[in-house]
Amino acid sequence: MLRLAVAQFNATVGDLTGNVERIIKYATEAKARGAQVLLTPELALCGYPPEDLLLRPDFYRACSRALDHLASQIEGIAVIVGHPDEYEGRCYNAATVIENGRKTAVYRKIRLPNYEVFDEKRYFEAGTEACVVTLGGVRCGINICADIWEEGAAELACQAGAELLLVLNASPCHLEKHQQRAQVLGERIAATGIPAIYCNLVGGQDELVFDGASFALDARKNCCMRLPSFQEALGVVDFDAGFLHSDHMADELSVEAEAYQALVLGVRDYIGKTGFKGAIIGLSGGIDSALTLCVAVDALGAEKVRAVMMPSPYTAQMSLNDSREMIRVLGVRYDEIAIAPAMDVYGTMLDPLFVGLPADTTEENIQARIRGNILMAISNKTGALVLTTGNKSEMAVGYCTLYGDMAGGFAVIKDVYKTLVYRLSRYRNTLCQGDPVIPENIIVRPPSAELKPDQTDQDSLPPYEVLDAIVRAYMEEDRSPREIIAAGLPEDAVRRVVRLLRIAEYKRRQAPIGIRITPRGFGKDWRYPITNRYPDEF
Repeated sequence: MLRLAVAQFNATVGDLTGNVERIIKYATEAKARGAQVLLTPELALCGYPPEDLLLRPDFYRACSRALDHLASQIEGIAVIVGHPDEYEGRCYNAATVIENGRKTAVYRKIRLPNYEVFDEKRYFEAGTEACVVTLGGVRCGINICADIWEEGAAELACQAGAELLLVLNASPCHLEKHQQRAQVLGERIAATGIPAIYCNLVGGQDELVFDGASFALDARKNCCMRLPSFQEALGVVDFDAGFLHSDHMADELSVEAEAYQALVLGVRDYIGKTGFKGAIIGLSGGIDSALTLCVAVDALGAEKVRAVMMPSPYTAQMSLNDSREMIRVLGVRYDEIAIAPAMDVYGTMLDPLFVGLPADTTEENIQARIRGNILMAISNKTGALVLTTGNKSEMAVGYCTLYGDMAGGFAVIKDVYKTLVYRLSRYRNTLCQGDPVIPENIIVRPPSAELKPDQTDQDSLPPYEVLDAIVRAYMEEDRSPREIIAAGLPEDAVRRVVRLLRIAEYKRRQAPIGIRITPRGFGKDWRYPITNRYPDEF
């Protein structure tokens, strides 16, 4: 029998010393639990994705030294560790087997993804050979992440005599991706007839969140082990006479729980790993800032979060009341700063320039920019990071103000559609032991920017159910406007939304990065030209 330990842990990009220490810690714990092999995630030594660090020769030299140090500390257990590898003048995404202080085998990733958020062909050469090593009497084939998403690499391992497939992964999450992973791994198992163990990274790295959720499938594609999502874990699985056994079987999450936990982990790691002292949120009494505040508190703790309410003459009393109620329940620091005096000053300054011109969005945007200035001033003074509160629906159509509500360092719900914002707000309230943290008024009232009297979002936008469906079809599924209309969405709304989506590209390019939870976010995997005269197909 071979006992393997699976370490899904939170590696930090570039923290070679810290990552090595964590691998050693997990190796020690795995050995204490009787494991003969420890499997770690893809590029666990340096963190994923290292991006253009991989263009630096000194980075490879540092990784090589770290790998040597790790090897010197390993005794009594085999460790399979992912790392960048420079070999004969070429760079690879690799995994090395370490046994009793020695590096005994190296596998170099064969399939290099160059889609969605991945740019591995920019950095790496593709490996060509299988790597099968005998561990505890079992012939183990090694694959790395994208190797199992396409034919070839797993089949090579099988042909080389593998009885068990060990897969190192840094697979960023999007909603319900665990089902895709099980499907593609199942396809490799069907092609090879051998069971597989899938170890995935966990943690936030800039806009990406890795969810862990490592698992094992037997030769019949039955799930024999599943580790928790969005948390570090060490799981043990036994391979005995061709069968897998494990006591680890975490529950699968609902879509709402998955999305919420991804946001919490993304905020916690972005602020924690970059060294900011806390978070600042401009509270408006609306649902977007309410959800963002909840995520921040759950990620960092109330003591590291500050909410600032900046009412204007157009702010409803209900918005003030609901914001104060949230603060009472959450217990964060709260300040109210009225912006009417600043609005008056701006008016006095600009009136001579705007003589004879009607009031329009210019005056509305000034309000948002006053608020942005206040939040950034507090950020500069305290060292805390401003979290912006715009959602994906707004970002898509430019329903946001440059240097106003877009001012900040991290966009928490940038990839969360407005319809999902409502679902997540209700989900968060189900977690409360006492009073709901998000007042019902915030959830049921018509959304409004409150920049002029009696304003609602639907004065300017289609209903969010329609808007979100159009955006999803156009930007996530690459469907043409003609196809979207043929699917039953109203033509006038399609034309309007697609036009807004295209002309808002210059705004999105200046927006802070935000957490990606859908198959395609407005970030690394959306690269549309700002200057663009391509005529969409209607």
